[in-house]
Amino acid sequence: MKDVRRQKSRLKFLLQDWRLYSMMLIPIVWYLVFCYKPMYGLIIAFQKYNIFGGIAGSDYIGFENFRFVFEMRDFSIALVNTLWLNFLDLIFGFPMPIILAIMLNEMRLIKLKKMSQTMLYLPHFLSWVIIGGMVLEIFSPTTGLINATLLKTGLVSGNVPFLTDGHLWRFTYVLVGVWQSMGWGTILYLAAITGLDMNLFEAAQIDGANKLQQIWHVTLPGIRSTIVVLLIMNIGRMMSIGFDRPYIIGNTLVQDYCDVISTFVYRAGIINGQVARATAIGMFQSVVGLVLITIANTVSRMFDEQGIW
Repeated sequence: MKDVRRQKSRLKFLLQDWRLYSMMLIPIVWYLVFCYKPMYGLIIAFQKYNIFGGIAGSDYIGFENFRFVFEMRDFSIALVNTLWLNFLDLIFGFPMPIILAIMLNEMRLIKLKKMSQTMLYLPHFLSWVIIGGMVLEIFSPTTGLINATLLKTGLVSGNVPFLTDGHLWRFTYVLVGVWQSMGWGTILYLAAITGLDMNLFEAAQIDGANKLQQIWHVTLPGIRSTIVVLLIMNIGRMMSIGFDRPYIIGNTLVQDYCDVISTFVYRAGIINGQVARATAIGMFQSVVGLVLITIANTVSRMFDEQGIW
C-alpha cells in the first residue's frame, strides 16, 4: 500500500508541473538530434569511407586513418599551433574578464559604468568577418592605422609586419581575441560578484582593510568557484579552436603559424574530400579534450574541492 501511495503522489507531483516538464523536451530533443545522433558518424573514422556507399557500404580499415594523419607534417604543425595559440589565449585572455569585472564593480558613476559595459560587450556580437576587416585596416603593414601613426611620430623607421611576421602575427591574434571575448566573460564574473554578501565587505572595512585588500580577501575568494569552473572548461577546450578567427586573420605568409586543426580539417574534409581522415582528427580532438578536462577537474578537486562534477 505504501508503494502504491508513493507512486500516486509522484504521479500527482508530475502532473502538477507537466508544463515545465514539457518545456524540457525542447532542449532534450535538440541535444539528441544535434549532439548524440551525429556520434554515429564516428564510425567513418575507422572506414575507407565512400560518399556514395555511405557508412554501411564502406570498408572497415581500423586505425589506418589515424596513422596516416599522425604521420603528416601539416597535422603536426596544426597540432602545435592549436595548443600554442590556445595556451596564449588562456594565459592572457582568461584573467582579463576577472580584472574588468572587478573594475566595473568598483565604479560608482552609474552612467559611466553602463557605457563601459556596453563598449566591452559589443565586440562579442561582431562577426569575425567584420573584425577581420578592422584588423586589416588597423594592422596592415603598409596602410594600417598603427603603422601610419608610428611612422609619422618617428617611433619606427619602417613598417611593422604585424600580419606577415609569424611571431608578430601571434601577438596580433591574441590581442584581437582578448579584445573580442573579454566583455562576454566579464558578464559571468560580474554576476558572481554582485551575488556576494555585502556584510563581508563591511566587516573587512571595519577591520581596516583597504580596497585592494577587500578585493584580494573578499571578492576573489567569493568568486573562486566561478573562476575554477571556467578555468576547467577552458583547459578542456585546449585541443579545439574556432575556424573563423585563424582563417580570417591568417594568410599564406604566416601559414606555419596560423594553420590550426580546424583549418587543417577544412582542407582535408571539404577541399580535398578526405571525410574519413577529417573525422579521425575530430575524434582525436574530442578524446584529448575529454582527458584534459577530466585531469583539470580531478586536480582542482584535490586542492579545494571545486569542480564541474
